Amino acid sequence: MRSLVLFTLLWSFSVNSLADTDADRYPESELYSKPVEVVPGVWSSIGATQPPTYENAGHNNNLSFVISNDGVLVVNAGASYLLAQALHQEINKITDQPVRYVVLENGQGHAMLGSNYWRKQGAKIIAHDDAIAEIEKHGVDELDGMKGYNKERGLDTTIVMPDMSFSERATLQLGDIPVELIYFGPAHSAGDISVYLPKQDVIIAGDMAFHQRMLPVFPETETLKWVETFDLFVATGAKHVIPGHGEPTDMATVTLETKGYLLYLQDEARKLLDDDLGLDEAYQIDQSAYRHLDTFEELATKNAGRIFQELEMNSF
Repeated sequence: MRSLVLFTLLWSFSVNSLADTDADRYPESELYSKPVEVVPGVWSSIGATQPPTYENAGHNNNLSFVISNDGVLVVNAGASYLLAQALHQEINKITDQPVRYVVLENGQGHAMLGSNYWRKQGAKIIAHDDAIAEIEKHGVDELDGMKGYNKERGLDTTIVMPDMSFSERATLQLGDIPVELIYFGPAHSAGDISVYLPKQDVIIAGDMAFHQRMLPVFPETETLKWVETFDLFVATGAKHVIPGHGEPTDMATVTLETKGYLLYLQDEARKLLDDDLGLDEAYQIDQSAYRHLDTFEELATKNAGRIFQELEMNSF
C-alpha cells in the first residue's frame, strides 16, 4: 500500500523545526495542525512529518480548501471519515458556505478515503481518470491498511468512487473564483493533478512538487517523464505553491528540490551506466547535498536504485 509509506512535513515557523518535532500541533482535533490562510481565501492544514499513525490519525498530507462567495472547494478528502469531518468543522468556523467540490490529488489513501463523508454533505468528488483506476484497483487495500493503524479512528470510512473525472484539464467556476484542475502528465504517482487558481496566483501542487522532504520514487514512478511534465507545471507561473506535503513556498524552491534532485540522480546514474557499473554502485551515489531534506535516510538510497533501474531499462 504505497500511500502508507509516504511521509510529510508539518507547518512550522522554521524549516529546521520541521524535522525535529512529531508532536500533534492540534490535539483537540483529528487534524494534525490547524488550518492556516496562505493567501486570502485559500487555506491549508499541513500534515505530520511521520508516516500515517494512530497518533496523527493518518493526517500526513496537506488538506487544503478554497472559499468563494458561493461555496467551498476542498483539495484531498483526507485519510478517514472522521478526519474529513474534522476538516469540515474547521471550514465551518470560517465560513457558512457549503462545500461543493472535493478534488483528489491522486488515488492514494490519504487523498481519497474520506470521500464518503464529503459525499454525505452533498459535495461532488472529482479525480483524474488514472486516480479512479487506482482506487478501483487498490482502494480496499488502502482502506484495510488505514483501519489497521487507525483503529476506532477509521470508524464509518468506506470506499466511494468519484462523481466526476477528467483526462487532461477541467475548469470549475466556484462562485467568483475560476479553478483549473490540471493533469500535466506522469509524475510521482498515477493520476497526480494540481489545482490552479489564477485569480489568487496559487497552485495547489499535490505530489507534482516537493521541497522540505525528499520526494519518493516508487517502482512505477517515471522520473524521465516527471522532469518533462514539471516544466509544464512551472509554466503556469504561479507565485504561491502549496505542495502535497510541507509548508507553502514558491516555484523556484520546488524546482530546485524536485526537478533539480531528479536531474542530479539521473545524471549520476548515466555516468554509472556509461562505465558499465551497476545497482550496487547506484546505491552509493553521493546525495549529501540533499541531506537537509526530511526523510533523506528513509528514501535516498531507494531513490537512487530505482532511478538507475529506470535509466537502465530505457537504455535498451
